[in-house]
Amino acid sequence: MTEMVYGSLPVRDGEPVLPKWWRTIDKWSMSSVLILFGIGILLGLAASPPLAERNGFAPFHYVQRQAMFGAVAMAAMLLTSMMSPVLVRRLAVVGFLVSMLALMLLPVLGTDFGKGAVRWYSLGFASLQPSEFLKPGFVVVAAWMMAASREINGPPGLSLSLALALVIVAFLAMQPDFGQAALVLFGWGVMYFVSGASIPLLLVLALATVAAGVVAYDSSEHFARRIDGFLSPELDPNTQLGFATNAIREGGFFGAGVGEGEVKWKLPDAHTDFIIAVAAEEYGLILVLIVIALYTGIVVRSLLRLMRERDPFTRLAGCGLAAMFGVQAMINMGVAVRLLPAKGMTLPFVSYGGSSLIAGGIAVGMLFAFTRKRPQGEIGDLLRGLGR
Repeated sequence: MTEMVYGSLPVRDGEPVLPKWWRTIDKWSMSSVLILFGIGILLGLAASPPLAERNGFAPFHYVQRQAMFGAVAMAAMLLTSMMSPVLVRRLAVVGFLVSMLALMLLPVLGTDFGKGAVRWYSLGFASLQPSEFLKPGFVVVAAWMMAASREINGPPGLSLSLALALVIVAFLAMQPDFGQAALVLFGWGVMYFVSGASIPLLLVLALATVAAGVVAYDSSEHFARRIDGFLSPELDPNTQLGFATNAIREGGFFGAGVGEGEVKWKLPDAHTDFIIAVAAEEYGLILVLIVIALYTGIVVRSLLRLMRERDPFTRLAGCGLAAMFGVQAMINMGVAVRLLPAKGMTLPFVSYGGSSLIAGGIAVGMLFAFTRKRPQGEIGDLLRGLGR
């Protein structure tokens, strides 16, 4: 009767890994990720040839690289989604430690590629951005700390996870990369809220964040310039935001047509930060709404599945990953329509970028692993334990 009410799955001893994975995975969310990646390839065919021409490459050089990185990302997503929550946690701890070390060494060994922010390692054939891999690892490690704090004589997980978040934010601010820093704080805040946060403490943290923003505005010319541009009542049509907003407006409902867009010739980051402007100009509002619906579906379905999960670690880590995934997409699209200041943040699985794609595949694979249907941790398992 319990299984009929709560939907718990029966235990099948000795069931092979692949059939068990296929039976328990959220197929709709996984399909949405694959569709988003396909849309990214489609938009890359439109957005990347101008950049390839400027850099002396073949017209579809960046599309081919996107497909190669995407294949690695999809493989990472599938493999990670087959893991148990315990194995995901172990993988995340190792990944977090390696990524944190790489982040700390960026001021010494990193490069800015002429963009004014030291965020990458140059590998010759590609670049590596440690912060992309750090985010999912941090979410899982912080969730582990928070869950451990609920145990009898457990560690002060909330305080430790907050201290860890602040250390990461400090290193990201040194680059500077305030967008990723905000994502890390947001992910921690969501997990803290779900774990049963103190509202006064949340208000204090919010005020502290505002104060930190004021300090950053006064001390960082890079940060101040972006805030001033966002707050300015007039938009310079010859800036990146000007080109992007004009392209979105010109696209209308059905778009200008495949290959007919102009913004890809004007924006240096049309294939990354402003890929949604290319989508809006050439394919119109219809494609933009489809993209928004896909992101919304992944986040909502993941949260609904996590509502049934009774294991605190799994629930916290899944909520943090889902929230961070959705907010990153919202920030990217919000910047393009000037609802948010420019952040330099990619659109997950759609924008070009090896680090973003592969790290995104790992993060979503972790999310799918946490949201798989399993008998353990649900109400039926709890009742069986009480009856022993």
